[in-house]
Amino acid sequence: MTHDALVWPSMLLGILLAVPSLPGTIELLLLTLGGILPPRREDGADHAVPIERIAVLVPAHDEAEGIAQTVASLRACDSGDAGFEVVVIADNCTDNTAELARSAGARVLERRDPQRRGKGFALDFAFRSLLKEPFDGFIVVDADTRVELNLVTELRRLMRRGAAAIQCCYRLDNPEHSLRARLRGIAWMAFNVLRLRGRERWRLSVGLLGNGFGLTRETLLEEPYEATSVVEDMEYHLRLVAAGRRVVFAPNTGVWSDAPYTREAGAGQRARWEGGRFRMVLDWTPVLLRRVMSGEHRLIEPLLELLLLPLAFHVLLLLVALLPPFEPTRTYAFLGLALVAVHVLAAIRIGGGGWRDLLALATAPFYILWKLTILRAIGRASRNDAAWVRTERNEAEQKD
Repeated sequence: MTHDALVWPSMLLGILLAVPSLPGTIELLLLTLGGILPPRREDGADHAVPIERIAVLVPAHDEAEGIAQTVASLRACDSGDAGFEVVVIADNCTDNTAELARSAGARVLERRDPQRRGKGFALDFAFRSLLKEPFDGFIVVDADTRVELNLVTELRRLMRRGAAAIQCCYRLDNPEHSLRARLRGIAWMAFNVLRLRGRERWRLSVGLLGNGFGLTRETLLEEPYEATSVVEDMEYHLRLVAAGRRVVFAPNTGVWSDAPYTREAGAGQRARWEGGRFRMVLDWTPVLLRRVMSGEHRLIEPLLELLLLPLAFHVLLLLVALLPPFEPTRTYAFLGLALVAVHVLAAIRIGGGGWRDLLALATAPFYILWKLTILRAIGRASRNDAAWVRTERNEAEQKD
């Protein structure tokens, strides 16, 4: 066989293996550079939007173990120059979540609909109920969360400056519990801090993380929270950006929650998130691509973000692209892997990590192999009829 006869198959195979990771590599380059650069100064213009009364919503399904602590953390927040109310949505509960939330000082909305289960349905129910009252803004906090004291005042301040939707920092409270938790903490520093900071630097919509986000009354009236997938926050964000709205970053406040302690709970949560994300890729890629091709260039970054796979799978794609003996795609794959390393190191630096996080990176190959073991579960969670499943909280896990 001649040399030319070997070159063409190698070139074709190399290109075919490199192309799937290319959108993700472009997105990582964009967000890493934006995250490293100094943040922009806030625009001096103040729109003076009249945001006064705020409802802090806590969707809760069988959260008796920790709901009182979350309500206490929220009620301790600074109210600023206007009031706020903590509202717990007791969604299809079979325990005494509602009673404990009331005893802790929260208002409780009880919902029973076994056929329509999940956080998206619970939030839609609460928003529709509370929009009948004179609330100007809403903040959503998960039921296993502690919050910074300035959460309400900071999100209200940004709403008053004209922000239609806001996402604050969302961090892990227990990264020191195990190596797995520490690796997840690094991933969260990348996904929930560095990337949001990068998007904000480029004045892009930063995304919604499902915990610690705010929406104005006007936003919900224009774009109702009709997101019912297992990743309802991502689904709703895609609806927002498709409608021309931007989520801004609130880096000066944050929310904290624990990573699951057990491997089984962590695997279930990860499969649900990533399966739901793959569902969004299938549903939304044609929509965004068609609109980008029609000239809506503002949707290019949301499309790139959608095509950026979870980092473990992105690394696997780059490793596979190293195999064909075609130097251009091999060079691309090496540069892509170097970019991933810079991205992770920048996330640790920007996210406030330390030397223990650097040591934990040595176990990353085992984490990538573990991710391969849950591919079947991810596939099940990506189906249109995938059911929402509650992640077991650590209090119950400790008892077991």
